[in-house]
Amino acid sequence: MSSPDIAGVLDNAKELDRLRKEQEEVLGEINRMHKKLQSTPEIVERPGDNSLLKLKMLYTQAKDMSESEVALSSQLLGQIDALLPSGTQGQHRRRIGSEQKKKRVKADSEVPRMSPTMRSHLESLANLKGEQVAARIIQDDAGKDAGKDEWFVVKVIHFDKETREFEVLDEDPGDDEESTGQRKYKLPMSHIIPFPKRGDLSTSPDFPPGKNVLAVYPETTALYKATVVQARKRKIDDYVLEFDDDEEAQRLVPFHRVVPLPEGYRP
Repeated sequence: MSSPDIAGVLDNAKELDRLRKEQEEVLGEINRMHKKLQSTPEIVERPGDNSLLKLKMLYTQAKDMSESEVALSSQLLGQIDALLPSGTQGQHRRRIGSEQKKKRVKADSEVPRMSPTMRSHLESLANLKGEQVAARIIQDDAGKDAGKDEWFVVKVIHFDKETREFEVLDEDPGDDEESTGQRKYKLPMSHIIPFPKRGDLSTSPDFPPGKNVLAVYPETTALYKATVVQARKRKIDDYVLEFDDDEEAQRLVPFHRVVPLPEGYRP
């Protein structure tokens, strides 16, 4: 057995494990969406609600992940077969080898290509390079905020269509004593929310009064949960928001700095 061959098996096994963990996260989000729609089905009729669109995107993402898992598993089977020793086991493999080969060829032929919807979605994510987005960053230090989900404005450096991960730059990590300047992160698709575009008002949803949203707190690069106090009269108008735990009663926030509140948001 050569080291490069073993390394290839281990690399693919590691990638399969990563893919399954990401699948579990997406399926968890789908289940949360199901519970939400079961308890409040009327929400889909509210202006600005994007629950069905988000659910469709999650199902498409889960489908493509499943297809990737089939292809990767088939590749791993082939690699492991090639590493098995000769002799009795090899003779046994030869007897059933033809049947296994047929099954693998059939499985490979049945793996559908990426759907046009998902391909278009991945292209739109790749086009975010150089733009600012809202990003969920989980603190993994041992401090009081360990495990807490926090959302910040970051700049997209790169989107990898194969791993479906974003590489982002936190250009303003704050004035923490331990901060060493700008920080880079690699984040899954589910941790990124694009901001509405100033020049394309069709990307800006209308949030009605009373709607909970995630918005950039004025003069910061952090996003917090807020409630819409006053609806916009025009698409280009600012939102009047009330942030949770904010001493000020109301604040003006530009429409292109307000996004839907993520499912399962933890303040």
